[in-house]
Amino acid sequence: MTENTQTPSAPNSELPTTYAPAEVEGKLYERWVERGYFTADPASEKPAYTIVIPPPNVTGSLHLGHAFQHTLMDALTRRKRMQGYESLWLPGMDHAGIATQNKVEQQLAEEGKSRHDLGREEFVERVWQWKEEYGGKILGQMRRLGDGVDWSRERFTMDEGLSKAVQTIFKKLYDDELIYRAERIINWCPRCLTAISDIEVEYQEDAGELVSIKYGEGEDTLVVATTRAETMLGDTAIAVHPDDERYKHLVGKLIKLPLTDRSIPVVADTHVDPEFGTGCVKVTPAHDPNDFAIGQRHGLPNMTIMDEHGVITVHGPFLGLDRFEARSAVVGALREQGRIVAEKRPYMHSVGHCSRCSTTVEPRLSLQWWVKVETLAKAAGDAVRDDRVKIHPQEMEKRYFDWVDNLNDWCISRQLWWGHRIPVWYGPAGEVVCVGPDDEAPTGEGWVQDTDVLDTWFSSGLWPFSTLGWPEKTPDLEKFYSTDVLVTGHDIIFFWVARMMMFGLYAMDGEVPFKTIALTGLVRDERGKKMSKSFGNVVDPLDWMDKYGSDAVRFTLAKGANPGTDVPIGEDWVQASSKFANKIWNATRFALMNGATIEGDLPPVEELSATDRWILSRLNTTVAQVDAYYDDFQFSKLSEALYHFAWDEVFDWYVELSKTTFFAGGEPAKASARVLGEVLDVMLRLLHPVVPFVTETLWTTLTGGESLVIADWPKDSGFRDAAAEAEIEGVQTLVREVRRFRKEQGLDDKQKVPARLDLSGTTLAAHEAAIRQVLRLQPEGDDFSATATLPVGGATVALDLSGTIDVEAERKRLTKDLGAAEKEKQQAEAKLGNEAFLAKAPDNVVDKIKGRLAKAEADIARLKAQLDGLPAA
Repeated sequence: MTENTQTPSAPNSELPTTYAPAEVEGKLYERWVERGYFTADPASEKPAYTIVIPPPNVTGSLHLGHAFQHTLMDALTRRKRMQGYESLWLPGMDHAGIATQNKVEQQLAEEGKSRHDLGREEFVERVWQWKEEYGGKILGQMRRLGDGVDWSRERFTMDEGLSKAVQTIFKKLYDDELIYRAERIINWCPRCLTAISDIEVEYQEDAGELVSIKYGEGEDTLVVATTRAETMLGDTAIAVHPDDERYKHLVGKLIKLPLTDRSIPVVADTHVDPEFGTGCVKVTPAHDPNDFAIGQRHGLPNMTIMDEHGVITVHGPFLGLDRFEARSAVVGALREQGRIVAEKRPYMHSVGHCSRCSTTVEPRLSLQWWVKVETLAKAAGDAVRDDRVKIHPQEMEKRYFDWVDNLNDWCISRQLWWGHRIPVWYGPAGEVVCVGPDDEAPTGEGWVQDTDVLDTWFSSGLWPFSTLGWPEKTPDLEKFYSTDVLVTGHDIIFFWVARMMMFGLYAMDGEVPFKTIALTGLVRDERGKKMSKSFGNVVDPLDWMDKYGSDAVRFTLAKGANPGTDVPIGEDWVQASSKFANKIWNATRFALMNGATIEGDLPPVEELSATDRWILSRLNTTVAQVDAYYDDFQFSKLSEALYHFAWDEVFDWYVELSKTTFFAGGEPAKASARVLGEVLDVMLRLLHPVVPFVTETLWTTLTGGESLVIADWPKDSGFRDAAAEAEIEGVQTLVREVRRFRKEQGLDDKQKVPARLDLSGTTLAAHEAAIRQVLRLQPEGDDFSATATLPVGGATVALDLSGTIDVEAERKRLTKDLGAAEKEKQQAEAKLGNEAFLAKAPDNVVDKIKGRLAKAEADIARLKAQLDGLPAA
């Protein structure tokens, strides 16, 4: 199955009676780190396998979403390391510009101060202090989870090396005329006091008002509808469609703007939908992106009417009012003049909010820095289209293309103090100088650096190569770039994935930043509801780790990980995974106490029992299944496969069927002990990437090996034994049928029952002792009286249930079931005998009905035999 390259010491069969994760996990993890198992060597001749961690914000702590993705990344890198790859999982954190600045500003507010009281330098120093105090919290939590990251390569988006990378690529983009400064409409947060990108705006249905306002007088009257009445103070035109006959006579005329002493023109523009509303729209170029575009086409002035706080800055009566106060005041003033012709409230409409603080976003004309994305976005799209980068699951490609194929230029400047300062200096005579990391910044009177910082996603967009030493040609960059897999949530395709694709291809001469994008869903509660503090359903994974162990949390998350779909999780499921870890522990203890070993070769196949051959056949099938699922990122399926193999096939069947062999001793017991050792060895290797702690403890005890972290990954030997599998399936069928019958009679599984087994002429004869052991069937005594007879697959099991079964009640139950089975048979036969039905029905429907008929016939035969086996009343 596997080549064990480690030299085993004598295995230790002593294990505590119960598994205590808290006593195992911390010590094991520190041992792994101290021995350097996770440290990657760029000089190694092994093939590289690289994953860079999506850098969590320094503001946060390890939530279930982190734990989920970290479990998957850890499983991938652990497996590849066992397969002989030089595995690098690189850790780090993001400085998270707005989020971190907000945290520190909140802290200052509690002291009665603002950042302006400190000044820029002192404030930034305060943020660094905050980062040192709080930013390392998540790193400790990653250790608790068992993250096999290379701590020697830990990075931070504002460390010296990454800051150099940011300055280098800014300069390169600037010199290539892909970065420019321009006045455009941006999303402005009046609370954070900064521009935010389109993807940092969250839209929700808000209850507002829709008012229709009459502009002009007499025949020169136009009616426009708006949800932002206060912006009319900045209107510089009214637009109509050029083909709209209702307004052709007004195009080019000046119309009086209510509440002001200004007149504005009527312009014709194809952007206007003549079928929507009145077919007229007010044009406020400084406060709406569509209006800005109309204004550009018609040479309209841009009139800014509110400041960065959302306070009105024009027109006496409204001067100094907050935008929402101004909205009511403007509507009131218009109503007094009789210019409100219709009002609708509440009016539900989609409104943008800042994703950081939930403040309503204000479109605002502002001078900002931009990345020209046309060529960069095309390259990012082409890399997926020509299969240099694969998106998994493939159906997520559409979302990716919808984004990169329609990408607008990216506003990268932020009006913050925490972040990478834009490396541009302005001179006293209007000079503009972009400074690279090796350039000297201009000095002298009048020279000042741009006050803005870069969007957080600008620096994190460099993550796959800046963390490996770029722009220097480092051994790490040469060995570990391109990275192999990016594991991330489908919710940040736009925020992060597309940015990395654009920058990676640009900076690395067309070499992709990662070969596969494995998109995950979001973690939700057990009812599928989004986890939110407001819902009261947020879970701290550390609480579950303390209660059930890290392995239980990891296994639960992996079992729920279907590609691209959300993951529901509840405490009951974590508790079930904890029981699984305990089951592995107890079964391995039993195996060790019964001589399970990996010493020596496996006995020749011809010397093995059918039970031994069956489990080895199933073991190889499982190895092949798990490998295929890993390669397809099917974590849920591989976890389920391992769970059912370990619990059902190894523990519930193989161990139970082998107990009589172990108890009897001799050569068969030695052979089975070696087979059981082999099965446990391979099974623990397969489980290790997902549940590393319990498997490490058990495997080192079983094998005496140094560590599973550096053990070999199992290989499918190709051994299959269909005959043995069929034979044991026969045993399982008989056992299940007797157990079902006993359950129906209300008999406890452990209750011993006298039985006569007639297994002659079947493959079950060799398993009579095991069958009796599993089913608690005693040999028949002199006073044996068969009160129930069960025919199963050519065998017969006669049970003496004297005093434990109500014969008449059982006869009624079986008769009722027989009637239902006969009715099912009749219905199926009627459908299959209907030519009209068969001519129209799809093949799969016909096959389903044939299956129902076959089952009904089998049930009829079984029930009649059971009725015949009942004693006379």
